[in-house]
Amino acid sequence: MKKVIKLALSVLLVLSFSTSTFANGLSLNSVGTKALGMGGAFVALSNDATAIYWNPAGLAGQESSILANFTGVMPIGSYQYSVPSFGINIDTKTEKNIYPTGGLMGVYNMDKMSFGLGIYVPAGLGAEWPGEDLAAFSGGQAFNWESRIGVIAISPAFAYKVTDQFSIGVAANIYYAMFDLSRPDAADANRDGVPETPVQYTEESTGIGFGASIGLKYDLNKQLSFGVNFRTTTAVTMDGSADIVAPSLGGATLVETDFTRDVTWPLWIGGGVAYKPTKCLTLALDAQYSKWSLLDKLIADYEKMPEGEFVLDWKDAVMIRLGGEYMVSPNTAIRLGYYYDPAPAPDETLNILFPSSTNHVITAGCGYTFGKYSIEAAAEYLLGADREVEAYPSPLDPQNMPGLHHLDVFAFSIGFGMAL
Repeated sequence: MKKVIKLALSVLLVLSFSTSTFANGLSLNSVGTKALGMGGAFVALSNDATAIYWNPAGLAGQESSILANFTGVMPIGSYQYSVPSFGINIDTKTEKNIYPTGGLMGVYNMDKMSFGLGIYVPAGLGAEWPGEDLAAFSGGQAFNWESRIGVIAISPAFAYKVTDQFSIGVAANIYYAMFDLSRPDAADANRDGVPETPVQYTEESTGIGFGASIGLKYDLNKQLSFGVNFRTTTAVTMDGSADIVAPSLGGATLVETDFTRDVTWPLWIGGGVAYKPTKCLTLALDAQYSKWSLLDKLIADYEKMPEGEFVLDWKDAVMIRLGGEYMVSPNTAIRLGYYYDPAPAPDETLNILFPSSTNHVITAGCGYTFGKYSIEAAAEYLLGADREVEAYPSPLDPQNMPGLHHLDVFAFSIGFGMAL
């Protein structure tokens, strides 16, 4: 049994410093109900108040309006890991939790100038795993395995219509990040001869960061539009408290300590084209680049413990999005979309609390306008690819969580709009 605990707790060491990985490809892929239905191919179109996020230049020329939406996100993950010689045979699934997000956005038009304000959730997810299924990783004890991540953005925006065809826009992005984590942990028996004693680890932290978006939009004619949006790198300083494991005589002790950790929100560039081949049909194509390599490592400065370093080594990624909208009638629209989302996390740093996979995503939605009001609905299903992860750097001292990882995500959204 000691060998089982030794291997399992070695796997868990990677989680000692993983508490701010809220930026690990967990950005919500479609802010706004209409954009979600079109697969997030919205940089060139950006024709509702969510342009504050997708491309602030799209605010120029819009009618004054208010838009609210609610989105629910449900991760559906599984994890399998078997080492018969060590008595490990894990086959578990995430709890079926729904993580609520949403936003409230408005735009006010003044001829060639437009002003916008958005309060929305650009990132948020979580994972909860049954502790009894993972007891082999905690000395036979059913400890909690749970992460909860949320980022709220407040974004004032301004757009100006330079000509009838060309618009520019800027948005200030104020991010408030929240993060909670529960997992097992233990002192290492090879460190000062301390016995292997698993304990429950918990952490809570919050942080504020500031960034900006700069967007351009060019309407070649009534049929063809181009757009680009640049979102700056944002540094977020997380502050919080943790119950962290410390060596002690006869076992391990939890020490309550404050800490800080700097996390970099990656640079993002999106470009797209929107085309109307007919009066009723709109097609859109986007390519969106995230510079995840800025997140090479996270360093935690604990007040009562030595500094901790967590290596990520994430890779830059380009997401491809396709979307379409067809007006069944002047008041009714149906929408379809697809996007390809490559995983930024390599096998060497993968763990179950922050799942990462290469995804194929299908989306659908509809909208109906009556008078000055509108209602939208959309849903998406993310089909994650299996990831068979080997122990790294060695089976006896893994710095990741080896095994078969799989993640699907279902999301739905409802939106309401009102012209002013």
